[in-house]
Amino acid sequence: MLCGKRLAVCGKREIMPINVNDPEYVKAEKAFYEASTVEEQLLFLSKMISHMPGHKGAENLRQQLTTKRKRLEGQIEKKKKSGRGTKVGIRKDDMQAILVGKTNVGKSSLLNILTNAGPRVSNIKYTTNEPQVGMMHYMNCQVQIIEVPAVEGDYFDKSMAHTADTVLMMVDKFEDIKELEEKLYMVTGKIIIVLNKIDLLTPKEKRKLKARFQSNKYKFQMISCIPHWPENGIDELKKKIFESFDIIRVHTKEPGKVRSPLPVILTPDSTVKDVAEKILKGFSKRVKKIKIWGPGSKFGGQIVGLNHRLKDLVTVEFTTK
Repeated sequence: MLCGKRLAVCGKREIMPINVNDPEYVKAEKAFYEASTVEEQLLFLSKMISHMPGHKGAENLRQQLTTKRKRLEGQIEKKKKSGRGTKVGIRKDDMQAILVGKTNVGKSSLLNILTNAGPRVSNIKYTTNEPQVGMMHYMNCQVQIIEVPAVEGDYFDKSMAHTADTVLMMVDKFEDIKELEEKLYMVTGKIIIVLNKIDLLTPKEKRKLKARFQSNKYKFQMISCIPHWPENGIDELKKKIFESFDIIRVHTKEPGKVRSPLPVILTPDSTVKDVAEKILKGFSKRVKKIKIWGPGSKFGGQIVGLNHRLKDLVTVEFTTK
């Protein structure tokens, strides 16, 4: 790049400068270098070719880009034939948190602590090359935690983070936060910054970092993934993860039996009918009588209808026809 222009070179002879200040070309070029998959690279490369200058001086650059496009097309075709590179479908549970970060920041160690996933933990860079799924048990609920490959690696897929309820953005130094934010600018869920390796910090350094997080108004938790490290912040992190979800918990029971220990997870303002249909599609049509106990009930065993709106931790009893 020279003064906003590219030079097409043929042997040692420089051809006329190529103006690459076309907004669409510049935008496509930036997206190309930020793309996380070969398919995305091919898409943005094609846009670059379509918006590049049309004069004769651009022929060499056009040829380079065309050759690169053919190479990407070949890689995609090879993946299709080998069956590799296909995304494995992961069913999204009621509460899902995506764990993202750079390589060797401690993502697999944290997943191992929070869940039953048992991922491979290694000091080797880019050990994780596909999503790792585990379930975190908290307050009689299950939270799906998914570790995705390192953001700077070839296997990173930002799409999962963009659709997750909660994103755990893991770093081991404050300065990395901005880089992750730029890569995950389309995230719609809540973000919790997880600062790992506080076991390497002095009390004074921890106080300064905490003040820095607070001044930037980040939702954060400082942790250590070393087992039994005093005040490692793991319990506090579990609580913040759980509280990040906008849900209500509804316990169900049959007449004459104790309530189910595992609640049904629903969105706020859900109705009794929503609970019945989540248990089994069409179940609400078989319900003859409904009783509730706990929050939202006027008294224990209050009879309500299918359209009654529920509150967190209520117990619902269904009597069927």
